[in-house]
Amino acid sequence: MFTEKVLVTYKILVRLAVFNFYENLMKFSLVCFVLIILPNVLAAQTLKVATFNASMEANNYASLGMQPSIEVLPKVLSTGDNPQVKNIAEIIQRVNPDIILLNEFDYIEDKSKGVNAFVKNYLQVSQSGQAPVDYPYTFIAPVNTGFATPFDLDNNGKFEQYGSDAMGFGFYYGQYAMVLLSKYPIDTENVRTFQHFKWRDMPSHLKTSYPDGRPWYDEDEWNALRLSSKSHWDVPIEVNGHTVHILAMHPTPPSFDGEEDRNGKKNADEIRFMADYLTPEKGAYIYDDNEELASLEPQTRFVLVGDFNAADIGDKYREGVIEQLTESPLVNNSVIPMSKGGAEAFEEVYSDRYTAYWGARADYVLPSTYGFEVKASGVFWPHKDSDLYRLVEDRNASSDHRLVWVSLMLADN
Repeated sequence: MFTEKVLVTYKILVRLAVFNFYENLMKFSLVCFVLIILPNVLAAQTLKVATFNASMEANNYASLGMQPSIEVLPKVLSTGDNPQVKNIAEIIQRVNPDIILLNEFDYIEDKSKGVNAFVKNYLQVSQSGQAPVDYPYTFIAPVNTGFATPFDLDNNGKFEQYGSDAMGFGFYYGQYAMVLLSKYPIDTENVRTFQHFKWRDMPSHLKTSYPDGRPWYDEDEWNALRLSSKSHWDVPIEVNGHTVHILAMHPTPPSFDGEEDRNGKKNADEIRFMADYLTPEKGAYIYDDNEELASLEPQTRFVLVGDFNAADIGDKYREGVIEQLTESPLVNNSVIPMSKGGAEAFEEVYSDRYTAYWGARADYVLPSTYGFEVKASGVFWPHKDSDLYRLVEDRNASSDHRLVWVSLMLADN
């Protein structure tokens, strides 16, 4: 009898022990899921993309006493102690995007002296106590800015090769270029660039003429003239099994010309080029720098990024230009990045969307309607009472533009 009671008690204790074991195991598994697995799952589903015209070209560093050239920026990046670039790095560290395009970052073919030096000496170093950030994948490519020509493209009677007579405005080759930084692998084999596309090859392009109707460009100039003032890029990035096409550009400002409006018309057609490229039925005429026909396939995830020099409202707005992108059914412009700093800096009620200190929404991060949900967005423009206002308080603090970012959730439409 005693033995039976002991046996029953033993069985009960074993069952309780087993029950407690599995209960604790389930609790442990839940904790592991919440602390370890869930953040990784969420991270795999979200993507923060940014654009920043950082104004990192030689004219920005006159205090060094160097003649503006392609040699200046490598000097700045080699030390890691330039206050303005440190502020730019701090802004990037604070926003911490997964992918970021930097406009006006001079083209330095040797990455170790250019974009990689910026990552190593500035971004991987804590700025004002911020966590360092790393971008193991970068992309650069040649541009048209400062590419010398034998023509008088501005028709001032002088053949100056550079400046307004260059293929894209620039006083030395590679000025005002751009770089792409990514935490995710870049599919370099399938990158497409469009530096060499000729303006003449765009159907129904805008014509540049004198007020009396004479063509602005002679036949030799027109046959040689490239459309892109810098370049247009399609850079596919692999994000946890999904391909995201980063469509990058920096069209010429629609100014610094005359009644012929050559820059305004070029800006409009540079933007149209990208609108046609992402629209399958409109991009049949487009060829890349390998002279292969190229346009996006239907149902492709993409994000348009860059300083487009095209306002969507205000006194710098030009009707029908930015709408080529913002009103495309393939582009999501439903959430406009905003800031408190922009709102207080100008009188206009819509200035909270401005991205440049000269008063316009010029910089854009526009995702495709396919494959994404917009979760959050913003413009890094602290208000004047913020401790961070020091990063944007004037032109020399960082840049005349502000970093723009959008957080996206990858979705299956």
